[in-house]
Amino acid sequence: MAVQGSSDILIDELYETTYRLRLFVEARLREKGASVARLRALRMLARSEKPLRMRDLSEMTGVAARTTTSLVDSLERDGLVERVRHPEDRRAFLVRLTPAGVVCHREAEELDREALAEATAGLDAEDRERLRALLARIREATG
Repeated sequence: MAVQGSSDILIDELYETTYRLRLFVEARLREKGASVARLRALRMLARSEKPLRMRDLSEMTGVAARTTTSLVDSLERDGLVERVRHPEDRRAFLVRLTPAGVVCHREAEELDREALAEATAGLDAEDRERLRALLARIREATG
């Protein structure tokens, strides 16, 4: 049971479950030199049809601009992304995946899928549908 941190134990358990899932997936990704933060950035870049501005990548991943800069610096050092000049703003750069980044993204997505499948293996199809419906109701109520 989650430690009481809000006025609703259900919310505490949702947060605790999310936290544990993140740790679980993070541990699996770390075994292969990846991380949830790196996967999220690679995922957003892979889904984009064109290179992204750092600000857009920051907003899409939900992390601060400074954190995004550090993350992109790390991905660039590893040869997974590259910065390219913005075609309309000489002062700005865009970020895009390199071919190695595309491969790394695919591998990290597979690790993510495997870890999440392992974490949710105890849920049958009916459990999954019921949980999805309940979570959807909470999302609808909050906006």
